[in-house]
Amino acid sequence: MSFTTDIKQEIANVDLERHCQKAQLAALMLLTSSLTISGGNMGILVRSESPTTCKRAMYLLKKLFDVDTSLQVARKTNLKKNNVYTIQIEKGGVQILEELGLYSQRGLENHPSYDIVMRNCCAASYLAGAFLAYGSCNDPQNNNYHLEIALQEIEYANFIVKLISRFDMQAKIVKRRNSYVVYLKKADYVSDFLALIRAHDAMMRFEDERIARDLKNSVSRIDNCEIANVEKSIRAGQKQIAAIEAIKLAGKYDKLNEKLKNVAEIRLRYPEASLLELCEAYQSNYGEAISKSGMKHRLNKIGSYADSLEE
Repeated sequence: MSFTTDIKQEIANVDLERHCQKAQLAALMLLTSSLTISGGNMGILVRSESPTTCKRAMYLLKKLFDVDTSLQVARKTNLKKNNVYTIQIEKGGVQILEELGLYSQRGLENHPSYDIVMRNCCAASYLAGAFLAYGSCNDPQNNNYHLEIALQEIEYANFIVKLISRFDMQAKIVKRRNSYVVYLKKADYVSDFLALIRAHDAMMRFEDERIARDLKNSVSRIDNCEIANVEKSIRAGQKQIAAIEAIKLAGKYDKLNEKLKNVAEIRLRYPEASLLELCEAYQSNYGEAISKSGMKHRLNKIGSYADSLEE
């Protein structure tokens, strides 16, 4: 199963208070349902390609309104040939939508009335319903963190963005073909959203994968840094040894003072050693402590003297 499917199954099994159930069902109805007229009765059709979403909608309808529903399953004729699940409610469609804050004297509303999402817990349940309807989230093994809800109307997309911002998350909107996609990209936002809609197992899995990846990346950066430092030390050592050999070849080695000769001998003895390792070797051989800056200064003097001989 996909990560998105796991999230939907988890939030579809969350026990909610009645007011939060109404908020979640309001989102599902707004995004997946349409009104029908048959024999003078106003009914509702709910369509979804997700069996989890359809099952949750049926459960909430039965729990809140005790309505009779029928379920039909059909296979799409496009290339994917996914199943389409349809819930039919033959009577009382308007009353249900009115109760959910989706129908008024003006007709169907493009977002629920404020009292449906007034409480933060209801707003979170509403967002969970929106995700159930048309949400998706990248697998946490993918380092491209991305959670989105695809919507048909820009007004409704703005409503969802505003609802998300109530919880200190910055969602953005992008136009994709015939949809307006509300999305979160930052890993912290994705994690916070999963926690908000009470997909706690999915959130923990997301965080585990994220921590493991960040740790791996940190180790890789440290390893790369150490390799770079070793390569830098080797190149510097080769250059310093070449300078010492040039001084010897010119017959000027005895012109160096004792301290420079000692440094030169240590460098020749340990051609791949770092500055710190050269300092330790110098103290061990000559009984005199020397700092890294002191070692570097003496090696630079040897290099400068070799350059002057070439000139």
